[in-house]
Amino acid sequence: MKIIKRDGRVVDYDRQKISTAIEKANQEVKGRQKATKEEIKEIIGYIEDLDKKRMLVEDIQDVIEAKLMEIGKYELAKRYIVYRYNRALIRKSNTTDESILGLIRNENKELAEENSNKNTMLASTQRDYIAGEVSRDLTNRLLLPEKIVKAHQEGILHFHDADYFVQPIFNCCLINISDMLDNGTVMNGKLIESPKSFQVACTVTTQIIAAVASNQYGGQSVDMKHLGKYLRKSYNKFKAELEKKYKGKLSNDTIEELAEDRVKAELKAGVQTIQYQINTLMTTNGQAPFVTLFLHLEENDPYIKENAMIIEEIIKQRYEGIKNEAGVYVTPAFPKLVYVLDEHNCLKGGKYDYLTKLAVKCSSKRMYPDYISAKKMKEIYEGNVFSPMGCRSLLSPWKDEEGNYKFEGRFNQGVVSINLPQVAIIADGDEEKFWKLLDERLELCKEALMCRHYALLGTTSEISPIHWQYGALARLEKGEKIDKLLYGGYSTISLGYIGIYEMTKLMKGVSHTEPEGHDFALKVMKHLREKTLEWKKETNIGFALYGTPAESLCYKFARIDKEKFGTIKDVTDKGYYTNSYHVDVREKIDAFDKLAFESEFQKLSTGGAISYVEIPNMQHNIQALETAVKFIYDNITYAEFNTKSDFCHVCGFDGEIIINDDNEWECPNCGNKDHNKMNVVRRTCGYLGENFWNAGKTKEIKQRVLHM
Repeated sequence: MKIIKRDGRVVDYDRQKISTAIEKANQEVKGRQKATKEEIKEIIGYIEDLDKKRMLVEDIQDVIEAKLMEIGKYELAKRYIVYRYNRALIRKSNTTDESILGLIRNENKELAEENSNKNTMLASTQRDYIAGEVSRDLTNRLLLPEKIVKAHQEGILHFHDADYFVQPIFNCCLINISDMLDNGTVMNGKLIESPKSFQVACTVTTQIIAAVASNQYGGQSVDMKHLGKYLRKSYNKFKAELEKKYKGKLSNDTIEELAEDRVKAELKAGVQTIQYQINTLMTTNGQAPFVTLFLHLEENDPYIKENAMIIEEIIKQRYEGIKNEAGVYVTPAFPKLVYVLDEHNCLKGGKYDYLTKLAVKCSSKRMYPDYISAKKMKEIYEGNVFSPMGCRSLLSPWKDEEGNYKFEGRFNQGVVSINLPQVAIIADGDEEKFWKLLDERLELCKEALMCRHYALLGTTSEISPIHWQYGALARLEKGEKIDKLLYGGYSTISLGYIGIYEMTKLMKGVSHTEPEGHDFALKVMKHLREKTLEWKKETNIGFALYGTPAESLCYKFARIDKEKFGTIKDVTDKGYYTNSYHVDVREKIDAFDKLAFESEFQKLSTGGAISYVEIPNMQHNIQALETAVKFIYDNITYAEFNTKSDFCHVCGFDGEIIINDDNEWECPNCGNKDHNKMNVVRRTCGYLGENFWNAGKTKEIKQRVLHM
């Protein structure tokens, strides 16, 4: 039997601990109120005869109290309750020592694996993690209802970002960069006026990104179309200067050529500023800003020419990469790029197809950009095209008082995810039981999400002036509460979900790619969607269904369920659950069939979703990538390409890193074994992104990557 501790750790059952606890209470009573050794053995025997694979510490203590009462040891039971209460007080007095000291000694594996963008060896990152451990501790002991904490520990749901819950900060957002650049902003008490050139606009944009990222815990996105007007300003300034100096001395064509040359130089320098600033800045979270650049050309944009130039330069510089400390060009993790496919650039003879061809070439080498189909997005989001919020969460359409759609300047309040396979495991094929249990757990998720909402309610604008007072999200007065931005769908709050595939396999015996499984899976998805709409109607809060890139959560849920329910074929035996609605990685399915199949599910997951296709040997398969891009435009809202891509930062080897006989990563070209100088990208099985494997990572994690 395994015992689940209050902090979620799982340990082996030890009958001696029960005996010791009762004996300590025994010392406080006299005569017949003492429990004999035989009676203590009987209580222990009763617990063991329950024959459970896992038990909570609290459940064992409840059994002990009940059995003591049954045998008439009322005084002893009272003393045991007092003993239990005193132990709880001791625990509550300090529960973070072990985790924090483990972090400082680089022994806390869970934290080290939690975020690939954070290096837990750095003092600045450790500071953030120490604060996070204190926040998580206070959250579990004082801030959340006990049943929510218990549900999180048992893998019923996942309360995301508990390490930031103690503060009234939120998840992710779309920065209103247009307002901040056009109307100015304030940072650190200093006025930043509207830029007069592209270079300055790029510098101010990166400063805004850093300030915004330091005061929230999720990602942020910037729509690059707002920089077009500043490139035009630079051009006008250069041309005016040249005309003043050379009018009558040089031809108009020559002046025009010189002005364009200076603009191109400033364009390159400005984009380089954005790329290098984002990758060298570090926020107060101990990481580079988790930022996405949205690359979207709109036909009616008066600055479309300039924006096409900006997008081209961004993609060119991403293709080139950034030099690491060894002088080798590597793929930067940030900023993430999202490229919009529209009629004019979907590789069907459009004016801007050349940009898409460049984007595809970049994807073949650097994995980015991701792709959004304007055609499919407009079908779902009332004719609108807009950026995901850094972490791929999407907003619902919202109109201001004048009836205009607004997306920038909006945000997500937080996420709670439900473990769907666990519902199916317990239901054991009984659909009536499944739907009843699903609704019970969805109500628990709703309660957990409302905790997130209430934590933000009443927050005043002073908590983060860059967000609430100076334009990133709003222009509120000092002391004004943010409450009006939490209602009416202005901001969203997200229900995530894991394991549609495993859930369907358990309930129907087949994958959701099979007809019977497909119908059941869609029915569940529609039910989840209907629940979020029902909650929105009840509360006037923008609940959304979110197919989250769940990263480690896919493993956490699978691990808990394996410990609790044992090994189940095609479910807990894999070591992971599939992310959201994705087709299981082991299924043999054509890339185009996969995208077409998943598009039906993506339409229901309107709070955010992304699908991927894995293309082998992408750098030598450009034509296949271009064909896939055309297919994305016609069939699915949001997709990305994946491949297996290993990289050695010492010698520049771009191939497959091997595992040697000592179970260590090793570059087959130069023999490098320093995990800090290797880059291993696996974006399958629910993990999306780049991992930087530090020395001290465990054998288990290395094997996990190999499996993926």
